[in-house]
Amino acid sequence: MSNIRNFCIIAHIDHGKSTLADRLLQYTGSVNEREFQNQILDDMDLEREKGITIKSHAIQMNYHAGDKHYILNLIDTPGHVDFSYEVSRSIAACEGALLVVDATQGIQAQTISNLYMAIENDLDIIPVLNKMDMPAAMPDEVKEQIIDLIGCPEEDILAISAKTGEGVEQVFDAIINRIRPPKSDVNQPLQALIFDSVFNSFRGIIAYFRIFNGQINTGDLVKFVSTGKEYHADEIGVLRLTPEPRKQLQAGDVGYIISGIKVAKEVSVGDTITHVHNSCQNAIAGFKEVKSMVFAGIYPVDADDYEELRSSLEKLQLNDASLTFEPESSLALGFGFRCGFLGLLHMEIIQERLDREFDMDVITTVPNVSYHVFTTKGEVLDVHNPSGMPPLNNIEHIEEPYIHAQIITKSEFIGQIMKLCLDKRGILKSQVYLTTDRAELTFDLPLGEIVFDFYDKLKSCSKGYASFDYFINSYRESKLSKLDILLNGDPVDALSTLIHTTHAYSFGRRMCEKLKELIPRQQFDIAIQAAIGSKIIARETVKAVRKDVTAKCYGGDITRKRKLLEKQKKGKKRMRQIGNVEVPQSAFLAVLKID
Repeated sequence: MSNIRNFCIIAHIDHGKSTLADRLLQYTGSVNEREFQNQILDDMDLEREKGITIKSHAIQMNYHAGDKHYILNLIDTPGHVDFSYEVSRSIAACEGALLVVDATQGIQAQTISNLYMAIENDLDIIPVLNKMDMPAAMPDEVKEQIIDLIGCPEEDILAISAKTGEGVEQVFDAIINRIRPPKSDVNQPLQALIFDSVFNSFRGIIAYFRIFNGQINTGDLVKFVSTGKEYHADEIGVLRLTPEPRKQLQAGDVGYIISGIKVAKEVSVGDTITHVHNSCQNAIAGFKEVKSMVFAGIYPVDADDYEELRSSLEKLQLNDASLTFEPESSLALGFGFRCGFLGLLHMEIIQERLDREFDMDVITTVPNVSYHVFTTKGEVLDVHNPSGMPPLNNIEHIEEPYIHAQIITKSEFIGQIMKLCLDKRGILKSQVYLTTDRAELTFDLPLGEIVFDFYDKLKSCSKGYASFDYFINSYRESKLSKLDILLNGDPVDALSTLIHTTHAYSFGRRMCEKLKELIPRQQFDIAIQAAIGSKIIARETVKAVRKDVTAKCYGGDITRKRKLLEKQKKGKKRMRQIGNVEVPQSAFLAVLKID
């Protein structure tokens, strides 16, 4: 066990985690030249297309130093703030972490939040300065930032280039000398923590675990503590590029177990595996429950696909534990699910994965956050969906969630960023200069204001330099209104939103204008209205498609033409009373991109 090292790589988005993982795998010979491709651990098409890591990936490497043989278990983690739950799970299964910082950009917001997470879990931190081969690298400045942040001596910081492979050998020396081996006892009862799982249509659910105490053999009868279910370990093994079966795994090892589980609910991340006959006294303190930030309804386009959508979401939840969902119904869209996401990127990724991996065609409603509604009867309701709002005369007041946001930026962009945050009803808490040209701004912002397009606007007003990290802070009283969109007088559930009263008028007007562009013209006029309660605040009309009935009437008296037009008008009037409006899927999504 003294020769095992478990570590993860944490960093801000795009600082070179996946590239460093590629070099480590090549250096240890864990992947041969024929199989190698860039971002080798990112095995999802989506990850390759977008150039981001979405899932944590565990892999085992063998490393020889002198006459000693070491087993290194590496977990590569995502860098985007929407996937921070993946990072927390990886950290729980490790003893050490490589903190990668880009030498051209310096310390960013996500670097800091991931570092704090690692320190809370008492991990050994190895600071790594990456991209030293770039002409724009500023090693001295960035080293100072790292020393200020961690308080380590300068010689502890490794300067490398993951792209060229320069300095990778120092990383291995640091992993072996600075990360402690697992403190575990092989003779104790089995105690293993599940940190991830995937669904395989042939073999059932494959659970990935880290053994803290004891050992497990193929064929052992094991139980999952939280569900109490018992299974035979049909196959256990270690995670290489392809899973490698083993007869036995011991304390300190990271591996997988296949036991023919078919029901997704029977495996939950953070659960403990132990033996049935010699079970451990208590379960490992699992992960904290995930807090969804953004909620949206997902409905099947065809109502018959409801059960299929449920099983697709369950299989997806196995692989992405931060997705939460519960059934709900809507007048306009029928039966579907209310899903909780960690952010807008997370929501977009889930929608893409449903389409690609499960071939599910879905409608997504406008994303919103959860509010506390205090009624005149003294009740407190948790409202995720505008349709769940009680009538206006029953509401005492509404509280909305506020976040504590940290923004790190170059000092030249402070003005634009402050204006953006103040426009979003933000409250400036502090402004600290980390170096002469880098500042950290701390704001309290309403979560409802940042779920739409805040991140994109922040990137564009800072030319891509500002980085952003946040966590839920508290609930505060706000003046909110429910904004309904009516098509020919009928409210459209999927387009209703809860919005601050000061922004309702302009948002309603922009929604009507946007929908006018997107809803195709029909045989009758379509009235698009935005309303708060019974008060209409904006209106647009999609004009009817008209056939030129006077085309065959050439020459002659004007009354002949008028007679034909009047006849057409009567037909149109009758049509409007029974017409149904078709709303394309693009209209539901366009609401997210309203500027």
